[in-house]
Amino acid sequence: MTEAFRRGHDVTRVARSPRPDFVAADATDPAQVARVAAGTDVVISATRPVAGAERDLVVTAKALLEGVRSSGTRLVVVGGAATLRTPNGVLLHEEPDFPADVLPIALACAEQYAVLADEHEVDWTYVSPPASIEPGERTGSYRLGRDDLVVDARGVSAISLEDFAVALLDEVAEPRHRRTRFTVAH
Repeated sequence: MTEAFRRGHDVTRVARSPRPDFVAADATDPAQVARVAAGTDVVISATRPVAGAERDLVVTAKALLEGVRSSGTRLVVVGGAATLRTPNGVLLHEEPDFPADVLPIALACAEQYAVLADEHEVDWTYVSPPASIEPGERTGSYRLGRDDLVVDARGVSAISLEDFAVALLDEVAEPRHRRTRFTVAH
């Protein structure tokens, strides 16, 4: 939000339950998505279900696509990194040391991306974060990738939350990844 406000964007924040300064809407309901999306330039979805409800990502992706389809609004979905190829040439979630406790969300993110990849009418973009994303410094600098995990010379795939927001909003301002995904890292 900070980066969006810094750039002077009008932002409508949406939450499932009523909260101050938020519009109440359920992202799993296409009619509610269409209502909120009407008159906007872009819908950015960055949902994360609770443990045990990971498949909600798939339901939400389908509802978002259906909801924005009727409004003509662009959709940008912040997903997961699990389906990016590592320098070893395998998918990140198939690496032997991939943490078992995050495998359910990783597999749900893979399904979420597949739902978008099958969509050919809606103007969508899927953003896969790097392996590590944490609060830090805003440098305004990042490197882009498409299907491969972006790593530095030490093999680290990371970005600050602030620079992730910069990359995300750069894509919104000047779309370069329509109906595909991209990833970023320092």
